[in-house]
Amino acid sequence: MSPAPTPTPPPALLTREQVLRALRLVEREGRRLPPSTVYELLYRGRRYPPRAVAELAYRLAQANPQARWPLAAGQPTNAQLEALDFTIAAKRPMLAAGSAQDHEQAAEQQAENLYVGSETSLRGSAMAEPGATYSLHPYTKANALTELFITDNELADSLAGLRRRRALLLQGPPGTGKTYLARRLAWLLLGAQDEGRIELVQFHPSYGYEDFVLGFRPGPKGQFGLVPGVLPLLCQRAAQDPERLYFLLIDELNRGNVARIFGEFLLLLEPDKRGPAHALRLPYAPPEAPRFFVPENLYVIGTLNLADRSLAPLDYALRRRFAFVAMRPQFGAPLRKLLTDKEVPMPLIELLLERMAALNHVIAADPELGADFEIGHSYFCAPPTPLGAAEASSWLRLIFEQEIGPLLADYWREQPDKAAAQLRRLLVDV
Repeated sequence: MSPAPTPTPPPALLTREQVLRALRLVEREGRRLPPSTVYELLYRGRRYPPRAVAELAYRLAQANPQARWPLAAGQPTNAQLEALDFTIAAKRPMLAAGSAQDHEQAAEQQAENLYVGSETSLRGSAMAEPGATYSLHPYTKANALTELFITDNELADSLAGLRRRRALLLQGPPGTGKTYLARRLAWLLLGAQDEGRIELVQFHPSYGYEDFVLGFRPGPKGQFGLVPGVLPLLCQRAAQDPERLYFLLIDELNRGNVARIFGEFLLLLEPDKRGPAHALRLPYAPPEAPRFFVPENLYVIGTLNLADRSLAPLDYALRRRFAFVAMRPQFGAPLRKLLTDKEVPMPLIELLLERMAALNHVIAADPELGADFEIGHSYFCAPPTPLGAAEASSWLRLIFEQEIGPLLADYWREQPDKAAAQLRRLLVDV
C-alpha cells in the first residue's frame, strides 16, 4: 500500500508580518472585532477572532479598507493562520485576556514575550492603515480650567513637573480631587479624552509585585503559570507605539507596600533609566527570556493620601523618583461658581463656604491633626438638580450629618465633645 500523500499547504494569502501588523492595530486602537463562535487565535496571552484578524490583515496588505477576505471562517482561515505559525484553539469561556483564568494554553507564550522591545514586536511597515473607527473628544487647557479648582499657573506647574520627571504624585487630604486631576493631566498631554492609552490601578495592602509586575498564578485546573501584571503589559503597548504617550494612574499609592510592589520599577522609573539600554532581568522570568525595560513614552501619575494615620510614609528613594504637587481644599470662587451653575440657592452656598472654611481652620490649628486632615471640597461637587430651597437645605444637612460628622468623630475620637460641637456649628440654620 502506498503512503498517504502529504497534504498540500494552502496558497499563502498573507505573511506573518501582515497579521502581526493587524494585531498591533487592534491593540493600539482598542478595536472591537466581530466575535468568533468556535475558534480563537492565541497571541501573547490574548485571544482574537481568526477570520476578523485575517480580514483586517488582508485589507492592510491590499491597502483597501473595503477588501473582503476570500476564505470562509473555520478550517480554511485557520489553516492560513496556522501556516504562519499562529496558534488556533477551540473557544472556551474566559475572563479578561491575560488573566490567570485565561492562561492554560497561553501562559508559556505570555512569559516568553514579556520583553517589550522584542525583535518580533508588532511595529509595522510604512503602508497606510485605515483610520480609527471612532473619534476622540479633544481636551485642552481651556477645558481643564473649567473643570478643575486650580489656577492657570498651578495647572502649568503640574504639567511641567510631569513632563520633567515623567512621574508625578498628587498629595493632599481626602476629597481634594486628586484622582480627578490625575486623569485630566493625562488627557491634556494626550490632547484628547483617550481612555485607550490610560491604565488605572489602585494599591491596597493585598496588592503585590505578582499583581503589578510578574508572578505565578493558579489556573482553572490547579496548575500554576507565569502571568504578567499590569506594568509589563502596558509597557509592551507603549513600546510598540513609541510616537504616542501612555499613562499609568496609581490611585491611593501609599496604601500598598510600594517598595515591594514596584520592585525593579523603582529603578526603571527614573527618566535617565528608560529604554532598552537599561533593561533588567525580572526575578521570575525564565533565564532565556529577554530583559525588561520601561519605554520613554510611559508616564506615571499617583495620588497620595496624607490624612490616613495607618499609612506608612514614603521612603526617600521613592520620593526622589517623583515630582510632587500639593492639593488643598478649595472653598472659594470655583466652588461658588459650580454650585451657582447647579442652581443651589446663594445664601446656602455662602453658608457652606463660610462654615467649611471655619471648620478647616480649626482642624489645621489642632496639634493632633494639622492641615493634612482638612476636609476637601469634593463632598459638595455633585448636588442633585434641580434644587429648590428646601431640597438644597436637606442635601447640605445630610452631607454634614452623614459624611462630615462621622469623619469629625474619627478625628477627635478621644474628644467626642469637640467633634459634636463642631458638627452643631455646621448644622446651625441649615
